[in-house]
Amino acid sequence: MDQGSSNKGQPHESLYLVLPYLPLFELLAMAQTCKSFNDALNNDILPWLNIVVDDKLRGSRVTDEILMKITSKAMGRLRSLILVNCGKITDDGLQNVIVNNPGINKLHVPQCTGLTPEGIIKAVATLNQHNITLKTLKINGISKITKEHLQTLRSLLNAGDCSSIDVGRTSGCQGCKYCVSRCEECGKCVGLDDEDNEVACEDMLCEDCWIKLPKCDYCTKPYCNKHAYKYCAIPGSSNFVCEACYYLTMLYMC
Repeated sequence: MDQGSSNKGQPHESLYLVLPYLPLFELLAMAQTCKSFNDALNNDILPWLNIVVDDKLRGSRVTDEILMKITSKAMGRLRSLILVNCGKITDDGLQNVIVNNPGINKLHVPQCTGLTPEGIIKAVATLNQHNITLKTLKINGISKITKEHLQTLRSLLNAGDCSSIDVGRTSGCQGCKYCVSRCEECGKCVGLDDEDNEVACEDMLCEDCWIKLPKCDYCTKPYCNKHAYKYCAIPGSSNFVCEACYYLTMLYMC
């Protein structure tokens, strides 16, 4: 059997490069499409090092048990954990993930209403015990946060030089970049209405900046200017596609 016939029906190699960029539910869907993807996701930890879960449209299906099972695929090397609207995740569930993945440097848990300020502080303190200081921590939407809680987090994050934190304001805020989601372009606090503004990179944008920035021709997601170097130009056009869409188009062009 020649090489061409042996590869017949197999996904193009370039498509595997997309896997680390996919959010959780899309990643799990890819695993169901063919045996090759399923094997790749079961045998390679790279797609599992940065977990992104947005449970807003799925009725909070992600529980502590499910989260633990998913994050275990990183084999203790999870780098970033982004949970959005995961209302069934509790302090204990988050702590179990942190204990088993002490190298996490990015923790975003906006609108995870099952978490408490005390649970967030315990998670950050656990990371500190392993000499890990979070690069970013986003906790907007966590209820009953007090000034004392935020001062404790500032201390744990070595963020003593930032301004006082105010999580209750969405404009003119002097909030700390660690705890309050801010637009990468203008620096304005990002409110709940802005969380639907999907971006090709991992940063957040307010609605005004999202509208102004050029969009990927395929998925209509913009890059912030800091990540504009990731543009993939379209030959003969002034437009662009994002990295993920570029690899998908390579598949269909082959």
